[in-house]
Amino acid sequence: MLNLDTHILVFALSGNLTSTERKILSAEKWGGSDIVFWEIAMLIQRGRIALDLTDPAVARVLAELQVWPITLDIASAIHDLDFDSDPADELIAATSLRHNIPLVTRDSTIRHSKVVPLAF
Repeated sequence: MLNLDTHILVFALSGNLTSTERKILSAEKWGGSDIVFWEIAMLIQRGRIALDLTDPAVARVLAELQVWPITLDIASAIHDLDFDSDPADELIAATSLRHNIPLVTRDSTIRHSKVVPLAF
């Protein structure tokens, strides 16, 4: 199981993954923090991405995701992170930390973490 951050999920849905990302994502089931859905909706609303959530192919992929809710345990794990970022990224990273699930991200701040399990 992999935890995908918002941008990796958007890149996967739009076919803009690197070859390394494609290889990693093809070998595991996907999951994500529930805040990823909110971030995608906000990116669409603000015109930053062109993604149709009603497209059957998109809806199918999103319906198959393992979704982890934000819990008190995950919110508390933010204090265990070794970086500061925006709240959504911290919740996504804390989800990986608490569930011990590798995170797939391009975010350089998160990728420098020594505590968050990363997929590569």
